[in-house]
Amino acid sequence: MTISRQELAELLCFSESRMRLVSREPADREGYVFERLMFEVEGGQPVRGFLTRPKEGRGKGPAILYNHSHGSRLDIGASEFMEGRHYLLNAYGPLLAKAGYVSLCIDMPCAGDRDGTNENDAAKAAIWYGKSLIGEMLSDSAAALTYLATRDEVDPDRMGAFGISMGSTLSYWLAAVEPRLKAIAHLCCYADYATLVELGAHTNHGLYCLVPGLLSRTSTGEMAGMVAPRAQLICLGDNDELTPPLSIERALVDTRRLYEQAGASHRLDVFRQPVAHQETAEMHERVIAFFAREL
Repeated sequence: MTISRQELAELLCFSESRMRLVSREPADREGYVFERLMFEVEGGQPVRGFLTRPKEGRGKGPAILYNHSHGSRLDIGASEFMEGRHYLLNAYGPLLAKAGYVSLCIDMPCAGDRDGTNENDAAKAAIWYGKSLIGEMLSDSAAALTYLATRDEVDPDRMGAFGISMGSTLSYWLAAVEPRLKAIAHLCCYADYATLVELGAHTNHGLYCLVPGLLSRTSTGEMAGMVAPRAQLICLGDNDELTPPLSIERALVDTRRLYEQAGASHRLDVFRQPVAHQETAEMHERVIAFFAREL
């Protein structure tokens, strides 16, 4: 490994945000409980969150931090958790609650109810100040994880993360710097960035993931490898323009190496199909089985 967890956190300008709960509105839904949450982060900015949980009390149980995607529709934000997206088979909020998980999704900076700030402007401003937009996203995600850990229904030793597309990147990047996550699953956004540049495919990725100096210090494959020895499921489509096959294969070299060094090769599950940027029924089944097994 060329970079430590602490060095990666510093490179990303990752530091858990100070976030406090302002309001909580629970409501019974068919088969689960839905909660509309409002948080406040530094500077008083409101942050919308949605939480779902099982209806019946089961004591402390597993929890999943759901990271929403981008898809050039940042106005959707956390609503994806309850309403889904065209590349998802189902909305995961109701599904995870009915499966026995307490799950939370919050709007990332520039997304959902926070989309008053243009992503281009926010990314530029962050870089000019020596930071990164994804670092801000990860810092807010860590704060959301802290909130999950404080819930009476949650066992803090059984927390995972999941997402597709940008949510995928947020999930495994967060797990690289956040040891509280026991297991992560992610879909459709795992690729070696240096290879993307080489192939000219990096233009397909959002401004949010720009981190000055990232590729001179580490690789995305190494970052995913830093999750070891914890369980990780990576699902990919070989026809996805965001993750060309060569970029996947090169990233896997680093990830597998670090899992082998940790004696945890059996904790890494990679599933590929000849599809584009989308969740498939087989991917969906693997995600559900993965969390049932690991959390």
